[in-house]
Amino acid sequence: MKARLLQTRCWVFDLDNTLYPPECDLFAQIDVLMTRFVADYLGLPKDQARIVQKQYYAKYGTTLNGLMQEHGMPPGDYLAFVHDIDVSVLRPDPDLRAAISALPGRKMVFTNGSTAHAARVLAARGLDDVFETIIDIEATRFVPKPSRAAYQHLIDTHNVNPHQSVMVEDLARNLKPAYDLGFMTVLVHSDKDWSHEPEGSRPAGAGDTHEHVHFSTGDLSHFLHNNVIAPLQGPPDHA
Repeated sequence: MKARLLQTRCWVFDLDNTLYPPECDLFAQIDVLMTRFVADYLGLPKDQARIVQKQYYAKYGTTLNGLMQEHGMPPGDYLAFVHDIDVSVLRPDPDLRAAISALPGRKMVFTNGSTAHAARVLAARGLDDVFETIIDIEATRFVPKPSRAAYQHLIDTHNVNPHQSVMVEDLARNLKPAYDLGFMTVLVHSDKDWSHEPEGSRPAGAGDTHEHVHFSTGDLSHFLHNNVIAPLQGPPDHA
């Protein structure tokens, strides 16, 4: 499997909790705003709105998709509202930037969020000019991961060969369709407590194992350097 990593021609990265550490709680800001939006839109108390939010997330891939499917909600106001967050909690990561920049081939971001949100996050992390493109939820016509149609859009629209590509995610369920289509899969885990998220839809913990996950790491830049960049560079020349 490691040999195939060295032959990869396209690297596809999730955004939230993948290209920044979950411990900064950036996504917790989005989570609070999603609950508030559901409460206001459906006229529910906060505690009931949160239950509905998580039910839609588990069933439909995103809360947004659930609101669209169940209530015919236009997506624009929702995306603007839930992504109105403070990204100053993020810090540039020179090591991650160097690791991703050194990868051979194409680099893309594939997110269930919006392009505007992704651009703000990447800029805050010092990664804003590292990726070829951002494939966001609007690009997939609001069909989210883990729907196979979202991955097929990525493949067809951006000429991605899954058998020469790697997908990097913090959600194991989002790697299953990628694995089935032929991608190598890398799961990014953390020590953060995700017990409040629906079972089967939680970001990865350190002890998680799945048949459809080829590699798992708690340090993405370290993983990329040790498994791809250093082997490609070969041993140092001491001549």
